[in-house]
Amino acid sequence: MMRRIILIILLFATLPAMSADLAADSCGARRDSSAFAELPWYKQLLANNFNINDQRIHYPKFAKFCVDVYNWGDRTFNTYDTTYVVGTGKNWKVMLKSFNWMESYSMYFSADSYLRMHSNLHSDLGAYLCFMAVSVGYTGNLNALAAGTKSRRNTFNFNFCCALFSATINYAKTSGGTKITHFGDYDLHHLNYKFDDVAQKTLTGAIYYFFNHSKYSQSAAYSFSKYQLKSAGTWIAGLSFSHQNISMDFNSLPQDMTAHLPNLHQQYYFHYTDYDVLGGYAYNWVIRPKKWLVNVTAMPSLGYKHAYEGTTDGKKHMFSGNGRLMLSGVYNHRSLFAALQANVEGHFYFAKGYTFVNSIESLSLIVGARF
Repeated sequence: MMRRIILIILLFATLPAMSADLAADSCGARRDSSAFAELPWYKQLLANNFNINDQRIHYPKFAKFCVDVYNWGDRTFNTYDTTYVVGTGKNWKVMLKSFNWMESYSMYFSADSYLRMHSNLHSDLGAYLCFMAVSVGYTGNLNALAAGTKSRRNTFNFNFCCALFSATINYAKTSGGTKITHFGDYDLHHLNYKFDDVAQKTLTGAIYYFFNHSKYSQSAAYSFSKYQLKSAGTWIAGLSFSHQNISMDFNSLPQDMTAHLPNLHQQYYFHYTDYDVLGGYAYNWVIRPKKWLVNVTAMPSLGYKHAYEGTTDGKKHMFSGNGRLMLSGVYNHRSLFAALQANVEGHFYFAKGYTFVNSIESLSLIVGARF
């Protein structure tokens, strides 16, 4: 009984102090709210870490229109089943990316008579700052920096991905820096012949739809803006195009070498554009939710090839066949993430007497943080 009386006395003794603290907190909150309301809208965004849907922000008309359009697009194109896919809760990302790629060329005359060559490995290093769907950054050519020479290549990449679909545009221009690794039955075990008489310009693009878009997220595997909580896959369908401009001159090769591929022309010129329908399948394998994720995406495509004047052994109207394979392994640890990604994009040219295949292969290592 005495203990209860003491507790009651102590409670009443502390009530005035508690009331004073609550009053002080309330006044402080009102002062903070008033100070926030007096800020310009862009400073309000900065103060709340760019939470664009904060109801306290007083947007001007155009900015409010942009936010409304974004929210409509997010609801329409970026809605998921939250038992399978959730957002990361962060709008910002900073990333460091090592991008390594090469071109390969093959010419098949028969099963045991063919030519293979590939470029030297191109290495780029880039740093990027991303806010929601917008990214800015800089990529440096490590090959040129190491050799102290002017670059003989140019690249451009654009990627956009939401829940419903993905779109890509890729451009590459290179010349020289190639090695022949197989030439008929010439020096079958140790061939690594330097060959600079190759030039290539490639422009490709694709847009494709994810049928199981409510449960599968491509962004979880390739742009790190979502978490895939349960394993899921999806069929894919879309459209693609490919513009190829490739020249090869074999006049510089010694005669004792060219004798091992008697069907080889002295010069080749491949200039064409493909218009394809693509299909395929993608799968996200969740090893551990919000930790480990592995993705495989395969997309073959078929369609129409338009060959331009001067193309070697080409007709104006031809059959087109191409394909792409993408792999990604992602590790997340709280706000940090790391990924290893591989990509192969191949293009086929079916001529009388041979098949020509050119491709671009890449391997990327990415580390970053969300905030």
